[in-house]
Amino acid sequence: MSQAIGMIEFKTVSAGITAADQMVKTASVKLLEAETVCPGKYIALITGELSAVKAAVERAMATRPDEYIDSFVLGNPDESIFPAIYGTTHVENPRALGVLETYDASAIIVAADVAAKTAIVDLIELRIAKGMCGKSYMLITGEVAACEAAIEKAKASVGENGMFLDSSVIANPDSNLWAKIL
Repeated sequence: MSQAIGMIEFKTVSAGITAADQMVKTASVKLLEAETVCPGKYIALITGELSAVKAAVERAMATRPDEYIDSFVLGNPDESIFPAIYGTTHVENPRALGVLETYDASAIIVAADVAAKTAIVDLIELRIAKGMCGKSYMLITGEVAACEAAIEKAKASVGENGMFLDSSVIANPDSNLWAKIL
């Protein structure tokens, strides 16, 4: 993807909708997602030129600072993020399984981008705060060493903001587990 993406996350639906409106009014950006997630938080994901996305996210953060949770801007996101978000990833040959869980929605997308750029892994799924009481997780597959490196780097990136919750790498998941995941 040649364009940037950005996301905001707010504690309340009202603040999130107001911030999303400010984002699209501030700069020439496209709203990809704008929705309520558990437990009643609100997220908005945008795309556009890097400077426009930065301006829109900065404006949104300032809109309702008391309800603001987190945000990010990625200038060159890994293209595998989108199929993982929308559940359309197709994995031909699953190997090891890496799992990373965060306290918020924004952090998991940043973690997935870091993981995908760290090692040769496939993003399987990004579960963004839906049915998770506001937590989020990502699933990756690849060789054991690649999954370990990707999870460690992603863990460090989200740990900087205190959003890391837990992670693991399973060297050889049982086929029954893969059947449920894939």
